[in-house]
Amino acid sequence: MLSWLAGPLNLILILLSLFMVLLVLIQRGKGGGLIGALGGAGGSSPFGSRVGDQFTRLTIYVACIWLFLTMLQVRAIHSSAVQALQSTFYAR
Repeated sequence: MLSWLAGPLNLILILLSLFMVLLVLIQRGKGGGLIGALGGAGGSSPFGSRVGDQFTRLTIYVACIWLFLTMLQVRAIHSSAVQALQSTFYAR
């Protein structure tokens, strides 16, 4: 049933993972993060001072979507493996 989803979900998960890595790198942590390293201006952010909360929320939403898609990927791979085993068993 879900066996056709394995390929497209794999691509979506890879792209979403890269986006999440970049999203985490943009955030300003205690040391200033990547923004502080590239921007040079101590505590200021090119996106404004309140954007940190929005980046945190967006990161949480992206992580939840990533987790859901990972669970769906496991189901799709399991479904395709079961279908392959059944077709091998019934071919005999």
